[in-house]
Amino acid sequence: MKNKLKFLIKQSLKKKIGTKWFKAVNIILCILIVAMANIDRLITAFGGDFNKDTTVYVKDNVGVYDYLEPLFNETTKTVEDLKNYKVEKTDKSLKELKKNIKDTDNIIVEINSSDINYISSTITTYDALDTISYQLLSNVLNQTKEAFVIEKLGLTENEIIALKSNIEITKKTTNPDLNDNAKAKDIISSGLIILFIVPFFIFITLLVQMLGAEINEEKSTKSMEIIISNVPPKYHFIAKISASSLFVIIQGVLLFSYAILAMIARNLIGLLFGSGIVSSDVSKYLKDIINLLKDSGIIDLLIKGLPFIILLFIVNILAYAIIAGVLASMTTNIEDYQQLQSPIMIIMMMGYFIAIMASTFDGSIFIKIVSFIPLLSALVAPVIYLLGQTTIIELIISLIICMITVAILYIYGLKIYKVGILNYSSSDLWKKMLKSLKEK
Repeated sequence: MKNKLKFLIKQSLKKKIGTKWFKAVNIILCILIVAMANIDRLITAFGGDFNKDTTVYVKDNVGVYDYLEPLFNETTKTVEDLKNYKVEKTDKSLKELKKNIKDTDNIIVEINSSDINYISSTITTYDALDTISYQLLSNVLNQTKEAFVIEKLGLTENEIIALKSNIEITKKTTNPDLNDNAKAKDIISSGLIILFIVPFFIFITLLVQMLGAEINEEKSTKSMEIIISNVPPKYHFIAKISASSLFVIIQGVLLFSYAILAMIARNLIGLLFGSGIVSSDVSKYLKDIINLLKDSGIIDLLIKGLPFIILLFIVNILAYAIIAGVLASMTTNIEDYQQLQSPIMIIMMMGYFIAIMASTFDGSIFIKIVSFIPLLSALVAPVIYLLGQTTIIELIISLIICMITVAILYIYGLKIYKVGILNYSSSDLWKKMLKSLKEK
C-alpha cells in the first residue's frame, strides 16, 4: 500500500512539474527575472546611453553662477545613479545655444534679474523636460536665489551659516528595554516583509486553486472512482496534499534560484562590460542595508529563527492544503469550489494586512495572539519576531500550535474527505459531512 502511495504522489507531482507548460513557464520566469535585474543594460544595448552627460548651459545675466555651480554639483550627486549632469557657463547667444541642443537632452538655463523675486529663470530644451531634470533644476535655482538674497541683504558669514544650517535634532528614548532592532523597523516593514509575505501569499493562492482544480477534474471525469477502487481515500488524500505542497515548495526554491542567478549574471556583466546606471549603486545600497541589519541585530535574529520560520511556512502550507483538499472533496465542480475557497482568501488577506501593519502594533497583545493562530501565523509570526516584538520561544510556540492544528485538521478532514470524494450530489452534503465527523 505504501508503494501505491508513493506512486500516487509521484504521478500527481509528475503531472504538475513534468508538463511542457511548467518547463516553459519556468524558463520564461527565469529569463524575466534575469532581464529585470539587468534592465538598464538591456536598454543600453538597444540604444539607451545612461553614461552620456546632460549638459546644462547657464547663461547668467545677474552674476549668480558662483552660487549655482557648487549647489548644482552637490545636488546632482543624489541622482547620479539615474542620470549624469554637468553644468557649464556660457556667453553664447540663445539662438546659437538652441542650435547646439537640437536632437539632444542638453538644457539651457537663462537667469535674469527680477524686481519682485530678485531673480527669474527660463529653461529651454529641445524635447519635453523630464521630471528628474526639472526637480533638480528647480531645487538648485531656488537655493541659488536664497544664497544670492542672503548675501545681498548684508548678513555676516556666521549669520548666513546659522540661517542655512539645519536644526540639530537629538533622539532619545526612555524605554530601558528598547533595543537597536528599532533602527531597522522601516527596512523590515517595507523590504523584509515583502520577502516573507508576498511569496507565501502567492504560493498559497496557487496551492488552493491547483488542488481544487485537480480533485474536481478527477471527479468530473469519473476517474476518481477508478482511483479509489484501487487506493484507499486516506492514501489518495495524503498523496494530493503531499504532491501539491511539494510543488509549491519546489516552485519557491526555483524562483529563489532564479533571483540568485539574476544577481550573479548582473555582477558578471558588470565585470565584463562595466557598470550600468545602477549596478554599483545597487551593490552599495544592499551593503548599507546589510550593515544596518547587522548593527541592529536583525541578521542574528534571522539566523537563529530561520529554521523555525521555514518549518512554520511548510506546516502552514500543509494546513492550507488539507483545508483546500477537504473543501474540494465536498464540491462537484470547480465553480462550487471557487465559492467555498473564499473564506481561505479572506483569512489570507487578514494575515497579509496585519503583517504589513505589524510595526504600528508594537507592544500590542492583539498581534501576539494573532501570531499564534494557525493559517495566520506564517504571515505574522516571522515579521513580528524580526521586529523584536516576540522572542524565538514564542516563534517556536507558534510552530507547535500549527503542527497540532495540522494533525487535528488531518484527522477530521480525512473523515469528511472519505464521504465527499465519491459524492456527486450537493443535496444533504453538509448533513453527510457532520455525520462523518461523529463517526469513530
